[in-house]
Amino acid sequence: MQIRDLNWMQLAEYLKTDDRCVLPLGSTEQHAYLSLCVDDILAERIAVESAEPLGIPVFPVLNYGITPYFRAYPGSISLRVDTYLRVIRDLLDGLAEQGFRRILIVNGHGGNSPASGYVAEWLADHTGCRVKFHNWWSAPKTYAKVLEIDPVASHASWMENFPWTRLPGVTMPDAQKPAVDMDQLRMLPPSGVRDLLGDGNFAGLYQRSDSDMLAIWRVALDETRALLAEGW
Repeated sequence: MQIRDLNWMQLAEYLKTDDRCVLPLGSTEQHAYLSLCVDDILAERIAVESAEPLGIPVFPVLNYGITPYFRAYPGSISLRVDTYLRVIRDLLDGLAEQGFRRILIVNGHGGNSPASGYVAEWLADHTGCRVKFHNWWSAPKTYAKVLEIDPVASHASWMENFPWTRLPGVTMPDAQKPAVDMDQLRMLPPSGVRDLLGDGNFAGLYQRSDSDMLAIWRVALDETRALLAEGW
C-alpha cells in the first residue's frame, strides 16, 4: 500500500502491529528513447507491487539521485553526493523516529551506490533498526533472468524498456547498439559523455518482446517480496 492512499491515523494503526516499510530510490536522467523517469517508475512500481500482498506501506520514490555524468542531456538532474547522503540520512532518521524499524530500500539507479555504504554507517548509530539496500535490477535472480534472455543488456537498452517506461509515439531503433568503451566513458566530462554515447544507450537492442520483459518482472517481484517477508 502506498502512503499517499493513507492518512496519518491509518499509518499509526499499522505501526501498532508492524514496523516494516519500503523506501524507493530513483533518478531523473536520460534513458535514450525511454522516459527520463525510468529509474523512478521502476523502483516505485517494483516496491509497490512487491509490498502490496504483504500490506506493507511504500513511501514515495526519491526521484532525484546521483547522475553527474548525464548533465549534458536535458532533463538529467543530479544531486551532489554530500547532498544526497544528507537527504538519505534525514529520511532514515524520520522513519526510525516514527517507529519504522525494518526498512527496505529499493534502489533503481546504480549511481546511487554511495547510499548503500552510508546505510552501514547509519545502522551503527541505530542499533535497533534493520535496513536492506536492494538494487532490484541487479539482484542475483533478476539479473540471471536478464542474462538468460539476452546477455547484451545495459543502461537505456531493452532491459529497461517495459510497457510502463515507454513513451507514446516514440519508435525504437531496430538495431543492436555496439557496447560503449566504459573505461573511456568514466574519464569524460558530461559533454564528452554525450558525444560518446549519442542517444544514451550503453549497448544492446532497444526493445524486446513484452513476454521477455514480464518474465523478468515476475522474477524481480518474487525476489523483492522475499526480502520484505524474510531474513530480518
